[in-house]
Amino acid sequence: MYEFDFSFLNDYLPDLINGVWLTIGMTVASILPGFLLGTLVAVARLRGGPWAQRIATVYVEAIRNTPLIIQVFWLFFGLASLQVHVGPFAAAVIALVINVGAYTAEIMRAGFQTIPRGQLEAASCLSLSPLQSLVYVEVPQAVERVYPALVSQFVLMMLATSIMSQISAEELTGVAYMIQSFTFRGFEVYLVIAVFYLGLASLLRVVLMGIAEVSFPRRRRLRTPL
Repeated sequence: MYEFDFSFLNDYLPDLINGVWLTIGMTVASILPGFLLGTLVAVARLRGGPWAQRIATVYVEAIRNTPLIIQVFWLFFGLASLQVHVGPFAAAVIALVINVGAYTAEIMRAGFQTIPRGQLEAASCLSLSPLQSLVYVEVPQAVERVYPALVSQFVLMMLATSIMSQISAEELTGVAYMIQSFTFRGFEVYLVIAVFYLGLASLLRVVLMGIAEVSFPRRRRLRTPL
């Protein structure tokens, strides 16, 4: 009968904590740049000139239809063959930003398309420039409308950091590989790692939804009984 043994936690807990912090660091460093990139690409696809639309479309389709691990390998190993050396953490963050940017672009594009045309006409009547209309009218409304989808995408991005162990980034999964190779307790190690990821995903979702409560006061008003 199989006997469970979690005694490795006593020896490797500091390594696990370091792995958690690196996973959090990759996630935090990728969310905002990925969102900004995706928003710019969405605007290019909707409002840009023919060349901007083509470039944005090629970027979105290329990234969404290739595996993240291939994108990471190209940044880390491919560029190294050209004498361009990118560290594991930098390569991981750049790959995550590029990847989540493509998915965010489609989410934000859907959000922009749900804004009533009357909102844009009202902004024009108020003499807002196209940039002012985008920043003060369209982006806030689009983000509020698609925020749950954005949260889910960012949580998936956090879980995708597990791939970065393949380029020697010692995030949570990389630490798990190391512990399992020393202890040969694969079942227990990956069970603990799954619990860590579950906790991180739940924490990230709570934080992002908390940001929504602060950023979108209309949500609170709609829930307040008359």
